[in-house]
Amino acid sequence: MSHIPPGIRQAQKQKTRQALLEAALSLLEEQSLSSLGLREVTRAVGVAPTAFYRHFRDTADLGVALVEEALDSLHTTIGALLAATGDGEERISATVELIAAYVRTHPAHVRFIARERHGGVQSVRAAIGDQLALFAREVSDQFAKEPESAGWSDDDLLMLAGMYVDHMVMTASAFLEAPPGTEEAVADTARRQLRLVSLGRGHWLDGP
Repeated sequence: MSHIPPGIRQAQKQKTRQALLEAALSLLEEQSLSSLGLREVTRAVGVAPTAFYRHFRDTADLGVALVEEALDSLHTTIGALLAATGDGEERISATVELIAAYVRTHPAHVRFIARERHGGVQSVRAAIGDQLALFAREVSDQFAKEPESAGWSDDDLLMLAGMYVDHMVMTASAFLEAPPGTEEAVADTARRQLRLVSLGRGHWLDGP
């Protein structure tokens, strides 16, 4: 039996894991995670069903990994965008373009998150909720540094950040479902909605 160096073995293992994730994501274009069978996934990759368990406990565990793959990379990008823009038209335009670009390059990930956010697999719903809550906390921390937030409570800043994150998810879904040629209309609506949030932020401390 030939000896396989540990580095090569690890690379092969990682390659198989990624292949399982990609196969699952492709299969989930047409079905929900709760209906996905691990044999479907391993058949698509061309490995034995037992190989699945070297990487994931079950399809729910695979789903959590897909959530991390879909959303983890956005944290740095969103943080950099917020830090580089003020609460105005530059931020509004940049945010909408960021969402549109992500949907263009990762449509299957966006579809998966949109479907499974309220889907039937509890651990995946929780993972999505945890990621979005983390986004909201990061956005809130950035908002707290801005002059427009003077006098705001932590709870109100977190509420505002949650609205911002929810709007991003809603806008991503709208871009995903937009018929060809209507993307600019979706972008215009998203910009006007964010403009309304920004105007509300400016008058929040005026009182009822």
